[in-house]
Amino acid sequence: MARRLRYIPPGGALVEITTRTIQRRFLLRPDRELNHSVVGTLARAQRKYPLKLCAVAVLSNHYHLLLWVEDAQLLARFMGYLNAKLAKEVHRLHGWSERIWSQRYHAVVVADDERTQLQRLRYLLAQGTKEDLVASPYDWPGVHCAKALARGRPLKGWWFDRTREGRARRRGEDPDPYRHATPETLHLEPLPCWRHLPPKEYRRRVAELIETIVEDAAADRRRRGASVLGARAVRRQDPYARPERAERSPAPDFHARGENLQQLRRAYAQFVADFRRAAECLRAGILDVLFPEGSFPPAQPFVRAAPVRAP
Repeated sequence: MARRLRYIPPGGALVEITTRTIQRRFLLRPDRELNHSVVGTLARAQRKYPLKLCAVAVLSNHYHLLLWVEDAQLLARFMGYLNAKLAKEVHRLHGWSERIWSQRYHAVVVADDERTQLQRLRYLLAQGTKEDLVASPYDWPGVHCAKALARGRPLKGWWFDRTREGRARRRGEDPDPYRHATPETLHLEPLPCWRHLPPKEYRRRVAELIETIVEDAAADRRRRGASVLGARAVRRQDPYARPERAERSPAPDFHARGENLQQLRRAYAQFVADFRRAAECLRAGILDVLFPEGSFPPAQPFVRAAPVRAP
């Protein structure tokens, strides 16, 4: 099955990113150094490729991001930088010699209405809780945005310079990775639909979302007679292990409903039609063909749209 064309609507959009480990192994299992590296890498990537990161949750075998991005090229560069560095860190920390990611990241455009954006934020905040791993998003021992968004606690991490660390080791010096690291702070932005809110009010509303997540998860566990695994058990998981059962559901084309969904589908269909028409002309030897804005033509530079201002 061919991949979907990478598509960001003109003017930019909120996008939900999902990236999974190979065979869903627990290679991202919470660990002090890995947690620091994830936050540090996200902060460094955000500074290098400026976009607006709204939320993040990193579980043991996948992670989710909710971000606003201007175009597909900026997103591709950001994700390439992020996943390349994280793969190197996982190889180093766990001695894993194979590939880290199961496939290219999934990017799903989120409609600009408040209801849809809040649903996606709630879904991301529920990571770790809805799977019965912890009782509350605040309890997750890995990287999670719950405390940062609801309590105003910034996410602190480190950018590890493994080159300097290796040189120190070869010189017989202390190879402590934190001696060769730079502290980083990850800044999270409000959802576009709530960007008008004062910070205190934004934190209050996020905290209310988390309260409903905790209450709904507790009620569901009582109904099923289930219990929480707990943060300690999560930390003790074998990073090479994988879940006995894995839920598999196809990613939607868009996170939208009603007329918003139909508009996005029509816009994407037109984008694909224009791209295919241009590709056919190119194969026929017509070199001055115009590809649609926001696309990656074969063996040609990205077609950038007119500059836009982020919400």
